[in-house]
Amino acid sequence: MPEKYYTPPFLFGNGHVQTIFPVLFRKVDSVRYKRERISTFDNDFLDLDWSVNGHDRLAVISHGLEGNTSRSYVKGMVNALNKDGWDALAWNYRSCSEEPNRLLRSYHNGVTDDLSRVINHAGHKHLYREIALIGFSLGGNLTLLYLGRETPDPIIKKAVVFSVPCDLKESAKVLAKPVNSLYMKRFLFMLHQKIKDKMKLLPGLIDDKGYEMIKDFKAFDDRYTAPIHGFKNAEDYWEKCSSKPHLPHIKIPTLIINAKNDPFLPKACFPVKEVLANKNLTLLMPESGGHVGFVSFNRQNLYWSEKQAVNFLNQDWD
Repeated sequence: MPEKYYTPPFLFGNGHVQTIFPVLFRKVDSVRYKRERISTFDNDFLDLDWSVNGHDRLAVISHGLEGNTSRSYVKGMVNALNKDGWDALAWNYRSCSEEPNRLLRSYHNGVTDDLSRVINHAGHKHLYREIALIGFSLGGNLTLLYLGRETPDPIIKKAVVFSVPCDLKESAKVLAKPVNSLYMKRFLFMLHQKIKDKMKLLPGLIDDKGYEMIKDFKAFDDRYTAPIHGFKNAEDYWEKCSSKPHLPHIKIPTLIINAKNDPFLPKACFPVKEVLANKNLTLLMPESGGHVGFVSFNRQNLYWSEKQAVNFLNQDWD
């Protein structure tokens, strides 16, 4: 079973330190991907990165906002899985594989159609006896939403998610606070680059006039995410794509790990009541860990989060 407690290294107890350190300093050089491009049903594409060692179990990994499969937290998880009997498939959301996607639509917290496409492709390409889902941050919310709102493929047996903003409205409020301005500015800068790419690819369909006035996700989602993807506004998008209301409907063993000092997560993103009401859910809330942090130092270059994921997935839940 998962260990309940995480003890951070000396001087790593702060949530911001835990969040920022892996982004700047962690290297995972042992993972070598084989890329595959697949088509979507609306004539767009998704880039998948495989790390296959001939195992009969597969983990599908969904990254966070403005991330991709090259992020150290993704490669660290791939490394841990490969060492313990799992093939891994990390997929890049539309526009996240260093090439703009073809359509105006992109990715967001609720693109369960794209996750479903990836899972169906993986299940048909290889004869795996089981598939597990792993998600980080936005990818964690997406994973839970898929499991609770959609009809998951029966080959999916377990799931593990980390640092999940399962209440998008409340998480957006926290990220809008001055203490989190560094993260907010970074996200908005990266998203702006995507918009500039789309302006070149699809002139006249999107613009960035007055973008400098956007200071938080409320303004960004009102202007871009919601109208482009068929939502009324940011509030409508957040309500329809938050995974928290769908947790009661998850029918497979699922581990949720949210650190109490995660700077991105308010109290509403710790779904204690929902977990207690669903025997399939396990919630760990370590005091420390930051956002997609859980830093550990060891010869194997394995973080605590990666060990917990593998241990949980290797449990016999029948």
